[in-house]
Amino acid sequence: MFGFLVLGLVSPAYAQEAAGAAAESGLVQWSIITAGFALAIAAAGAALGQGKAVASAAEAIARNPGASGEIRGALILGLVLIESLVIYVLLVSLILFFIKPFGG
Repeated sequence: MFGFLVLGLVSPAYAQEAAGAAAESGLVQWSIITAGFALAIAAAGAALGQGKAVASAAEAIARNPGASGEIRGALILGLVLIESLVIYVLLVSLILFFIKPFGG
């Protein structure tokens, strides 16, 4: 897997381009790589947060089954807020993918 990643990052270095487009291409390439890393970090953080939230809610319901309605409501609200942060990062990543973010 690491070999494919290295080959994927090195292969644009062998592409032949015009002299003026080389700097712009590098900027676009780095904005795409940055967007990918931002999305990966946000998804990993959200997955950890959602896992902890579900585990805590399951433990709370196991301790007090009478409060399961309130716990479930708070859990769903928390999961929605956690997931909305990942959706915001996805939106920013898509903007970096399809729009030239620094002019040009």
